[in-house]
Amino acid sequence: MPEKPNHDSPSNAKPAAGERPRLALKRPAGAAGTSGAQAPAPRAASPARSRSGASAPPAFAPKPRGNTWTAQTGAAAADRAVPVKHAAPVVHKEPSDKIRLNKRMADLGMCSRREADDWIARGWVRVNGDVAEMGLQVLPTDRIDVDRQAQGHQEQQVTILLHKPMGYVSGQAEDGHTPAVALINPRTHWRDDTSRTRFTPGQLRGIAPCGRLDIDSVGLLVLTQDGRVARQLIGEDSTVDKEYLVRVTYEGRDKDVRSVFPADKLELLNHGLSLDGQKLRPAIVEWQNPEQLRFILNEGKKRQIRRMCEQVGLHVVGLKRIRIGHVTLGNLPVGQWRYLGANERF
Repeated sequence: MPEKPNHDSPSNAKPAAGERPRLALKRPAGAAGTSGAQAPAPRAASPARSRSGASAPPAFAPKPRGNTWTAQTGAAAADRAVPVKHAAPVVHKEPSDKIRLNKRMADLGMCSRREADDWIARGWVRVNGDVAEMGLQVLPTDRIDVDRQAQGHQEQQVTILLHKPMGYVSGQAEDGHTPAVALINPRTHWRDDTSRTRFTPGQLRGIAPCGRLDIDSVGLLVLTQDGRVARQLIGEDSTVDKEYLVRVTYEGRDKDVRSVFPADKLELLNHGLSLDGQKLRPAIVEWQNPEQLRFILNEGKKRQIRRMCEQVGLHVVGLKRIRIGHVTLGNLPVGQWRYLGANERF
């Protein structure tokens, strides 16, 4: 006979009063045997390996959703890595205090750069005991020695003071005008010169004017063979002042110009004018007499005084340089010359 179903089995039993009903779960067919044992969990698939034995990257990687991004690691990250360019290291060079030997000698007041090159070429210069070569770079701490022959050569160099007349140019001959150096000869040597130096033609070799004095101006002009003197008077760092007497007219008036010339314009002559787009250094400009101004300058631009006067309405009718540094023109006659004394300094 067929067996009657057992209604008292747990699955069909009714819950007792006050007890919550239980939900019966049905297993899919074939999921479990009659013994009720659970089926073993499926084995995870092992990753594929390459012939070399290394794990191969997955064939497919799901794309991230939205704005999320997941960093890859391992071999995949290495394959997709963007090469980073590294900046070259910055090399900080130590500042060098070395300068050319000829400039160092000029800065020390030993000679001019041109003289230094000549002495180096002759083998008269030693640096730290070694004979110097042309173009050598030196430090401020290096010892520089000069041969006695160079010192003797320098002692033979002369500096000449000339009272330049009108009509001569201070530098090279130009426009048919005679250079002032043509006046240096035994006949024009001032007889009251107290120097013991005697003139020789070799003293004109390499001699050059130190500063400008235009063709229409007269007064003290310095010519020298000594590079130290040239650097002192016309070097970029020169502070030697020069004094001039300047006769002027104003608005056609040549008598008692001082009484009609505005005071504010005199102030401009002292400081406030520009030439060639550059501010001029402060000067000293004052009346020497009713028709003549006294200028003291510590720079020397081309035709500077004449151009300054033009800017304030003055017309220059006479210009004479009477002093350079501590050296004055004195009683030196026009067109004559004398030597710079052994005890004279600019």
